Amino acid sequence: MDTQSIVQADIIRAIAELYPGNSGEVQLSPTKKEFEGQYTFVTFPYTKVLRQAPAQIGQAIGNWLLENSTVVSRFNVVQGFLNISIADAAWVEVLNTIATDTAFGTLPANGKSVMVEFSSPNTNKPLHLGHLRNNFLGDSVSRILAANGYDVVKTCIVNDRGVHICKSMLAYRMFGDGETPESSGMKGDHLIGKYYVLFDKAYKAQVAGMVEQGVVKEEAEKTAPLMLEVQQMLRLWEQGDPETIALWKQLNNWVYAGFDATYKSIGVSFDKTYYESNTYLLGKEIIEEGLEKGVFFRKDDGSVWIDLTEDGLDQKLVLRSDGTSVYMTQDLGTTDLKFQDFHSDRQIWVVGNEQDYHFNALFAILRRLGKEYANELYHLSYGMVDLPTGKMKSREGTVVDADDLIQETTDAASTAADEAAKGKLDDFSDVEKKALFQMLGLGALKYYLMKVDPQKRMQFNPAESVDLHGNTGPYIQYVHARIQSILRKAAELNFVAEGAVTTTQLDEVEQQLVFLLSQYTQRVSEAGTAFAPSYIAQYAYELAKTFNQFYDKLSILKETDSVKLHARLILSKAVGETIRKAMGLLGIDVPEKM
Repeated sequence: MDTQSIVQADIIRAIAELYPGNSGEVQLSPTKKEFEGQYTFVTFPYTKVLRQAPAQIGQAIGNWLLENSTVVSRFNVVQGFLNISIADAAWVEVLNTIATDTAFGTLPANGKSVMVEFSSPNTNKPLHLGHLRNNFLGDSVSRILAANGYDVVKTCIVNDRGVHICKSMLAYRMFGDGETPESSGMKGDHLIGKYYVLFDKAYKAQVAGMVEQGVVKEEAEKTAPLMLEVQQMLRLWEQGDPETIALWKQLNNWVYAGFDATYKSIGVSFDKTYYESNTYLLGKEIIEEGLEKGVFFRKDDGSVWIDLTEDGLDQKLVLRSDGTSVYMTQDLGTTDLKFQDFHSDRQIWVVGNEQDYHFNALFAILRRLGKEYANELYHLSYGMVDLPTGKMKSREGTVVDADDLIQETTDAASTAADEAAKGKLDDFSDVEKKALFQMLGLGALKYYLMKVDPQKRMQFNPAESVDLHGNTGPYIQYVHARIQSILRKAAELNFVAEGAVTTTQLDEVEQQLVFLLSQYTQRVSEAGTAFAPSYIAQYAYELAKTFNQFYDKLSILKETDSVKLHARLILSKAVGETIRKAMGLLGIDVPEKM
């Protein structure tokens, strides 16, 4: 039973009967907590058409609903807001439907496909805090879109070539002395990241020395010997120099092994990985195509441009005067390649908001070129993540590595759980404790980074993320574990959480729980439309918090009325299952016990 759709249809009927000749769509919203009811109908927009005061319209429709609706039990009017309460019998029917629907919250296949590209790491450094928000968003959006019936392909492009990669390579050649991940005891990505930082320190020292000798800083930055060596190394790479290619492959393979370990630890995977070294030349054919169509123009120095002023942008370089590619060249080719590979109905890029202009330009160029997929491209732009200590800078070694942060959060979660458990974890084996603490730590990290609207810049506070009493992943995980504990104890007492609910009366907090359960599918749909895991995070917290209110107010296992006891067990089980599904859409596991 979809109570919201029934009430909407009833209000449409009410308007048609009370105000002949008037009709249209009706929108409902959840009633604010300070008022009685579950659904609210706003009457302000109808005052001119119906020629009555908002409260008068609400009163008339409310009275009609009491007399004619099969699901409405009460109503109240606050100015132009008609707050509607649903009858217990209707909520019981809703609960029974949810409790027996194994596919609850998952929409049927819609025949459409979507590609989500995320992560996009560089092979000169390990994944860091910013990458974590990117990966968590990309993975969660993929899960949410799949729940909305889309065929989802997860892709990643690895930035494995260019000046920044050569900086690590040159530093390793200069300072590495044969060091390996095995000899250093470091993951490969951490090891290469170390040399990226070493290059920056040596390069800055060279620039400072040249400035002391009277060279202008800008000139020193361009002509410092280390920078010239890096540029030469890039040229050798592009020419296929065997020695350079061998070093490049060796260091990249170390980094890939490090990336794979991190991806495994955070539960992220990809269906297809693209490499910039294989795609950076692809866009040149598209540039030639655009020149023939008159989409691009060539300047006197031989460089190729496009004028995007009509799109609110400016002139954009797409090919250098020496014929070498820029990022835009590569992205034009890679976007076309991805479409040819999968023919997805939509392509989504999860990339930080510092690239907003780039993607606006990319999409505008593809529209000008008349690409069939050009109108179905979307940049999921997200804000940067700061720490309490401020911004992070890879070159200066001030980033927080993903692996270190995961461990730090796991350690904090274990401390918080131990303190809260007060000895209840004593019957856990060391293996079980380790698994639990890892689940809580990763849950804390993922939830904290996804509960905020993706577009907002945010600050990550590790200590706050593991709080068992706030709007956190561990709090929701704990509620799920509490529900499973109740169900286990019920089974031990031979109380079953199966079959149809037969009670005819629900407490207010039980009504609210069933209402929240009934909203789950809609929240999943809204999260898919907005590409916003934060919608699911906030829903999971609201559901967990309301269950705790239910748990504190009403007895479950000590309830003497067997009909009420059975209903509360069914309700608890449905809440636990929905929390598991919601958290699963965020890529977060929930424990059976804590």
